[in-house]
Amino acid sequence: MSDANDDPQQRWQAAYDASKLRDVPFETMSGVPVDAVYGDGPYPGEYPFTRGIHASMYRSRLWTMRMFAGFGTAEDTNGRFKELLGAGGTGLSTAFDMPTLMGRDSDSPWSLGEVGRAGVAIDTLSDMEDLFADIDLAGVSTSMTINGPAATALAMYLSVAEKNGVARSQLGGTIQNDILKEYQAQKEYIYPPRPSMRIVTDMVRFTTAEMPRWNPVSISGYHIREAGATAAEELAFTLANGFAYVEAALAAGEDVDTFGKRLSFFFNSHSDFFEEIGKFRAARRIWARWMKERYGATDERAMLCRFHTQTAGVSLTAQQPEINIARVAIQALAGALGGTQSLHTDSYDEALALPSDKAARIALRTQQIVAHETGVVNVADPLGGAPFIEWMTDEMERQAEDVFAKLDDMGNGSILEGVYAGIENGYFVGEIADSAYRFEREVNAGRRIIVGVNGFTDGDDGEANLLRIDQATEDYQRKRLDTVKRERNQVAVDESLASLTAAATDTNTNLMPPIIEAVRTYATLEEVAMAMEQVFGTYVEKAIV
Repeated sequence: MSDANDDPQQRWQAAYDASKLRDVPFETMSGVPVDAVYGDGPYPGEYPFTRGIHASMYRSRLWTMRMFAGFGTAEDTNGRFKELLGAGGTGLSTAFDMPTLMGRDSDSPWSLGEVGRAGVAIDTLSDMEDLFADIDLAGVSTSMTINGPAATALAMYLSVAEKNGVARSQLGGTIQNDILKEYQAQKEYIYPPRPSMRIVTDMVRFTTAEMPRWNPVSISGYHIREAGATAAEELAFTLANGFAYVEAALAAGEDVDTFGKRLSFFFNSHSDFFEEIGKFRAARRIWARWMKERYGATDERAMLCRFHTQTAGVSLTAQQPEINIARVAIQALAGALGGTQSLHTDSYDEALALPSDKAARIALRTQQIVAHETGVVNVADPLGGAPFIEWMTDEMERQAEDVFAKLDDMGNGSILEGVYAGIENGYFVGEIADSAYRFEREVNAGRRIIVGVNGFTDGDDGEANLLRIDQATEDYQRKRLDTVKRERNQVAVDESLASLTAAATDTNTNLMPPIIEAVRTYATLEEVAMAMEQVFGTYVEKAIV
């Protein structure tokens, strides 16, 4: 008589908790009942998690519908947050303006013309207080897309929460904090790679100890793909960066079964429908196997590749912008079929401007249609077992493993050192540039059709009702910052920044506590960045010839 633990189907049935299922009919629109999963194992929720990280998947809980929002001042974005939550959004995702992403204040000469344009301007704790005013931080999941100054943004966020009586341990969400991909693709860095990795590791250690519901790193392939990488390159470079963070945390003495449970990922969902689904499935399988076999994880929760997905901004066209709604819907469907835990759908007008209210609402409604009208949530991994999907999953894994082998060789047995080497010698930048160039040549030659761009070009090429950020926003933000500087206790600010600089010189000191103390004095984002820059220096990318 076989033990249930030896029978994959019985193990899956034991994990499939019917008491936690959503109260909806699991049947087709015509009333035909459907099973929770089809085909043989491995089943959803079972190592290596190719078919999903939970046994019941969306039958128990839909993905988080997290809309990316941020523009103008903190008050402006706070209003958009409340609109999205009122429209049925279940999580917040914060977009910051370019000065904030670069660790610069709104009154910096570098910030001229950019304040509030591509996201919300955050200079001090005062801005963060207004950004989340009247929002229950204990009851909402918040994501912040920021990397170089991520530690400062997190310090401001938890300071706001504590001012409102919400303990650090109650905060749930994710901060991107993936600095490695900045050197590879997005270029929003401040310090060189190694001191930047120290900050990331300090944040992992701090949140592991004090913020158990917080994900300290969202390892992001999204921006790698937006820069022109292929699906396989996005997969490989992203997971390699993930392995690098694991190796850095292990070197700092952290337990892989503890911090591994709180790493998450951020992938792009592009337009090649089946390739994207195969990529998502391969990501789960690769991450689980490497965490178990190479890094020694024994807790299956530390082997889970949990990921957020965003539809492909780079695929949006300024020509005939309304047809972007169709693109986004297809990309969102791929994310759902690929088993994402969180999803953002782009707004149709984003190739022209920041999303308008109407466009943002349509984007949210798009994923609500996928969730509630298509039936894809009733069955876990509904395409699993199809020969093409299984081949595509295997092919994505094969190409990724080739990249890992190269990085392992470059790092003499260390993926972390291989990633450092790949940044310094231009490997990542070169591979992405080659892929982007190849794709663009195919479009220009007409071998790839982009509807509305190089084919089917008749139609309205404009969108009149766009969200515009004018100079008045920048003027207001600069005056606001000046007021905060005049009213704060400058002695306390200076002392806190001096303490932060001293902490940066001591590699045994976790940088999060002195950063928190600095932001509490209303030290600015740039002042905090410069306090550490005195020790770490800045990074200038080498020209690759």
